[in-house]
Amino acid sequence: MRQLLLAITAIAAITSPTLSAEPIVGKWRAPGGGIVKVTSCGNAYCAQVITGEHKGKSVGQMSGAGVEYVGTVTDPREDRTYNGKARVEGGRLKLTGCALKIFCKTQIWVRV
Repeated sequence: MRQLLLAITAIAAITSPTLSAEPIVGKWRAPGGGIVKVTSCGNAYCAQVITGEHKGKSVGQMSGAGVEYVGTVTDPREDRTYNGKARVEGGRLKLTGCALKIFCKTQIWVRV
C-alpha cells in the first residue's frame, strides 16, 4: 500500500504543472506569429523571442505577481523600450507599452 501511495504521488508530481509558477511564465504567441518565452530572472520576469525574424531578442522585463505586472517592453523591430504593463487573462496576455504615458499600444499574446 505504501509503495502504491508513493507511486501515485510521484506520478502526480511529474504530470501536474508547477503550482509556484507565476501565470506570466511560459510561451506566448505574439500577433506577428513569433513565440516569446517568459522566464523568471532574479526578482523579475524576462521575455525573449524564441522563433521568427526577431529570434534571440529581449522584448521586456516585468515584475509583479498574480495577474498584474509592470516594467518595460521593447519593440524588437525598432529596438525601442517603453514603460509597460501586462495582465494575464486566462490563456491571454494583454501587454501595453507607453511612450510618455500618453501614447500607448496594446497587444494580445496567446499562450502556446
